[in-house]
Amino acid sequence: MEKAIRNSKTVLSFILVVITIIIWYVVFYFESRQNLLVTFFDVGQGDSIFIEVPGGNQILIDGGPDDSVLAKLGKRMPFWDRSLDLVILTHPEKDHVSGLLEVLRRYDVDKILWTGVEHSIAEFEEWKKLLEKEDAEIFYAQRGGVINFGKGAEMVILWPDEDFRGKTVSELNETGVVAKLEYGQNSFLFTGDIGRSTEYRLLSESLSSKFFVLSSDVLKVGHHGSKYSSSDAFLRAVLPEINVIQSGRKNRYGHPASETLDRLAAAGAAILRNDTDGDIVIESNGWIFWRK
Repeated sequence: MEKAIRNSKTVLSFILVVITIIIWYVVFYFESRQNLLVTFFDVGQGDSIFIEVPGGNQILIDGGPDDSVLAKLGKRMPFWDRSLDLVILTHPEKDHVSGLLEVLRRYDVDKILWTGVEHSIAEFEEWKKLLEKEDAEIFYAQRGGVINFGKGAEMVILWPDEDFRGKTVSELNETGVVAKLEYGQNSFLFTGDIGRSTEYRLLSESLSSKFFVLSSDVLKVGHHGSKYSSSDAFLRAVLPEINVIQSGRKNRYGHPASETLDRLAAAGAAILRNDTDGDIVIESNGWIFWRK
């Protein structure tokens, strides 16, 4: 009997320790959510960006070329959390949409934002099937849209400038969502895979409208650092302090291009790369930002 009592006390003590650990984990987790966290996942040759907004909202922009985004989310999110507030697909190329297929299968997604543009790859067909099954609100991105996350954080849609729903286009990259995330005095510009032609159109719009501001503290460099993106004029308009390049190690495209790296270096801002730096986490308290 005494042995049974001792065993039950041991089990009870163990349970209390586990409960205490979980409680402190939850406390520290929510305390850490007082600031904005933007994580540029290292998912190989593709884009995937996870945003944790003060107040609790979690946003995923693109999912990379495979399901490695699941492991990344597992490290950033607590084990009990299986939901995302917003998923954004910039454009349905394989290196952006593939990882989102598994995300939709395994996470509850509240809202989905994309352009509705058509594509011919198998991953896109699966994306459309999953959208029909997912119990999420679907929104279509167009310039001028604003998403208010509360706590001083909002996202402004700068591109595309037309409705692409059901349309087939020759230059899919140029239809991609361009969004600016603002939190207090800090801002992040996410450019998907746009090239110079869209950059110039964004520049033209910014010159004609005082409400259309490209300048940002952090720039997600367009198209994995392709030589056809990040023109000198665009970089002068954005004036970032940090450039982030999402490219895979020894990728077959040669990204980032040496020409692009030279332009970024000449602009004087820091250059961070997933292929050399791994996951890149930038934190902001609304006044200042830093690499975590």
